[in-house]
Amino acid sequence: MIDKSMSSPEAAVADIFDGASVMIGGFGAAGMPDRLIEALIAQGARDLTVINNNAGNGDAGLAALLREKRVRKIICSFPRQSDSHHFDALYRAGEIELELVPQGNLAARIHAAGAGLGAIFTPTGYGTLLAEGKEIREIDGRNHVLEYPIHADFALIKAQSGDRWGNLVYRKTARNFGPIMAMAAACTIAQVNEIVPLGALDPETVVTPGIFVQRVVMTMASAAAA
Repeated sequence: MIDKSMSSPEAAVADIFDGASVMIGGFGAAGMPDRLIEALIAQGARDLTVINNNAGNGDAGLAALLREKRVRKIICSFPRQSDSHHFDALYRAGEIELELVPQGNLAARIHAAGAGLGAIFTPTGYGTLLAEGKEIREIDGRNHVLEYPIHADFALIKAQSGDRWGNLVYRKTARNFGPIMAMAAACTIAQVNEIVPLGALDPETVVTPGIFVQRVVMTMASAAAA
């Protein structure tokens, strides 16, 4: 019997190792797998490479992971905002590496990994510092930059509902990066508000099929959140 449900967030992230690459879903707080991040902090893995849309908000979630100095490198598109003080302090002190990726390119590179593509060409970034040292090719009269897929050892994502096979349904814009990150990681761990019986999810509403998910954990604290 296939059953990907886990007993706790702690059990779900127990084998994330030092130096792992970890995709973390969310657009700010929307769709952020807060309980999985808390469990990862408690677990103790360090020297992580984190792939996320931004670099943490306030003092919770990804920001807390940064505060504990567990992240060696972050790949993101939006590292600075009014409450990104933990990232700011680490970056100014030279204690974290940043790879800045335009948001569309970030999504496209993650999707390319999930789709099994070797590389993509995109016009975004051409003529800027972000294209320095990269191959440039003219396509249909427009210059494009060669970009490589972003893979990860683990993806931590959040969904509204899931079943024991790992099929996932998201809540509105909390969906954001979750579906493509699930496809691009060797091990996808989904935090859900509820685990429903097989057959309870309308197949037409399933965004992430269970084939892309290895672990599902229901978290009580997330049940009242978006």
